Amino acid sequence: MTRSLTVDDLVHAGIALAAGLLAAFLLRMALRWLARHAERTAWRGDDIMVEALRTVAPWAAVAGGAASAAAALPLTRAVQHTTNQVLTLLVILVATVASARVVADLVRSVTQSRSGVAGSATIFVNITRILVLAIGFLIGLQTLGISIAPLLTALGVGGLAVALALQDTLANLFAGIHILASKTVQPGDYIRLSSGEEGYVEDINWRQTTVRELSNNLVVIPNGQLAKTNMTNFMRPQQQLTILVQVGVSYDSDLEHVERVTKEVVAEVMTEITGAVPEHEPAVRFHTFGDSRIGFTVILGVAEFSDQYRIKHEFIKRLHRRYREEGIRIPSPSRTVALQQGAVLIPSQRDGSAAAADDMITGRPV
Repeated sequence: MTRSLTVDDLVHAGIALAAGLLAAFLLRMALRWLARHAERTAWRGDDIMVEALRTVAPWAAVAGGAASAAAALPLTRAVQHTTNQVLTLLVILVATVASARVVADLVRSVTQSRSGVAGSATIFVNITRILVLAIGFLIGLQTLGISIAPLLTALGVGGLAVALALQDTLANLFAGIHILASKTVQPGDYIRLSSGEEGYVEDINWRQTTVRELSNNLVVIPNGQLAKTNMTNFMRPQQQLTILVQVGVSYDSDLEHVERVTKEVVAEVMTEITGAVPEHEPAVRFHTFGDSRIGFTVILGVAEFSDQYRIKHEFIKRLHRRYREEGIRIPSPSRTVALQQGAVLIPSQRDGSAAAADDMITGRPV
């Protein structure tokens, strides 16, 4: 100490510390009020910013009050310098953690808004969080007077060794970054791989991609394998898609009548069933003279891949009921077979009894 400690010094220090605590309390109350107003806005960024300020501002006020209190006391230069360094380091630590949280939340918000689903690409979130924490750590070392140049050099040499040892991990990391940057796959997309796996992309992290099947099972795929395999993305370039349903009617049907009735059922399904596309124009295309029927394709519009099962279910039920009401027959498969026994041709129908068919095949009389 340069001089003796007096009561006035303690009073001044106490006032400075109390002022810092009071400022921290007032800032926290003001930011809480501001957070309630930020929740009313559609943009999530202001909520993230206010939440970060609620963490940093009170601690900064406390640190400022403590620094003022230390300045009011008759401390030696070395103690004063150490105190200021500790308080500055505390503020840097709090600011770094809050900044990492803010940047990670903003990145998560951006990825969610671009994919349009409740999913998160944690690979970007984790990378940005690590970068911010690393920068804060280096600033803290510099504040303490520790030179970071040798540390950076050692990290460069060590990073080369780590890169050689973790080739597969780094390959998956950069493959995940490439997948997200190219926007070929985003969280929430429904994909099908050439190897047969299919489902919704739940997350793409630094090593692997998690896919949730329709049965709610999770399939874990390394990013490197996902980047190299053939893949179908059912939600790009757009989420809506069309599905084809094959139907057949008997040869004695009035095809104009069949087409009109089928289109009416399609229009009914498109407007009444959740997941259908109301503006979809009904389409019926005849294409085949089959063995026992005239085949045609019905084209349905669905809003999202998993909706197709419900749409097909309702369409087939309603089409079958409407065909029965209209007297349109959907024939069962049949085929005429002629078997030669000696010089006699014996006709047979597939839809006859099984015993008769066996007798015809073995040559026994029926």
